[in-house]
Amino acid sequence: MLLGTWNLENLYRPGGPYGPDDEAAYASKLAALAAVITELDPGLLGVQEVGDPGALEDLAGMLGDDWHVALSSHADGRGIRVGFLSRTELTVVADTAAFPPRMLPVQADDTGLTASQAGRGFLAVEVEGERGPLRVAVCHLKSKLLSYPDGRFQPRDEGERARYGAYALYRRAAEAAALRALADRLLEGDGRERDVAVLGDLNDEVQAATTQLLLGPPGSEIGTPGYDRPDRGDAVRLWIPASERYSRVNSGRRELIDHVLLSHRLVRRVSAAGTGLPSDGPPRLPSVGTDPGERRGAAGSDHAPVWVRVG
Repeated sequence: MLLGTWNLENLYRPGGPYGPDDEAAYASKLAALAAVITELDPGLLGVQEVGDPGALEDLAGMLGDDWHVALSSHADGRGIRVGFLSRTELTVVADTAAFPPRMLPVQADDTGLTASQAGRGFLAVEVEGERGPLRVAVCHLKSKLLSYPDGRFQPRDEGERARYGAYALYRRAAEAAALRALADRLLEGDGRERDVAVLGDLNDEVQAATTQLLLGPPGSEIGTPGYDRPDRGDAVRLWIPASERYSRVNSGRRELIDHVLLSHRLVRRVSAAGTGLPSDGPPRLPSVGTDPGERRGAAGSDHAPVWVRVG
C-alpha cells in the first residue's frame, strides 16, 4: 500500500478571491493534479489546502468512481482545510482544532490577539488495511510564510519581522502539541500493535523543534543503534522514514516540510519512501516567494507529494 500526503495549493473552484480566474485555468489545475495522483496510485492520500469542498469532489471525479473523500469541518480564514482521498471506505474518528488541556492561548499579533486553537483542523480517519485497521491523521500547521497587518507580506522593519516570526512559531508549536495529543489518542499507548500514521504539511523540516515534538521520546531514531533495540518508548513513538529529497522550493532553497510519521508496527514494514513520483528523479517544482497570491490559478502544486510504501 502506498500512503502519502500532498499540499494541493489553493484548490478552489474559479470565481472566488483565491482560486483561478476562469474555467480553463481550473480545468488545467485539476488535470495536472489528477495526473500526478493517478501515477502515484496511493491507497490513502492526505491532502491540504482544499479551499472549496466541491473542488476536491471534482478532483476525485477525475480519478474514477472508486475514490472516497473526507474533509475537516475546521477551515482557516481563507476557507482552506485538510482532507483525505481514499481507495477504500473510510471512517472519521476525529475532527478537531482544539489545543490540548492545560495549553493556554498563544499571542498571534502585535495587538495582543491570541489563538486558542489550531488555524486549520486535524482530521483522523480509519481504513481497513491488509493487516487490520489503519488510523491516519492529516494536518496543515501554521506557515512560515509571514503575513503582516493591512494584508502586507513585507515587514516595515526587522523588529516587526522578528515579532511576527515568533508569533507564527508560537502557533505552530502549539499546533504541533495538539497534533501530538491526537496521535496519542490514535496510538492508545500501543504503537507496537497498532498501525498509526500522522502526515501532512508541517511547515518545518525534520530537525525543527516543532517536528521533533511529534516524534515522542528520543533514543530510537532511524539510523541510530537504538532503532533495533525495543524499549518502552516504542509504544508511543513515531518515526519519519528517511528521504533525501525535498517537497518544496522556497526562494530557491530546497526544503522537506511535508512528512509521513509512522508507528512502531507500521515503520518496520516500510519498503520505500520518497517525494514526487516513485518513477521520477528529484521533484520538478517552482520556487515560491513571500507572497502566496503570486501563484493564484497556477496549474499543479508548489509542493511535491511525500509517500511511503508499506507491506
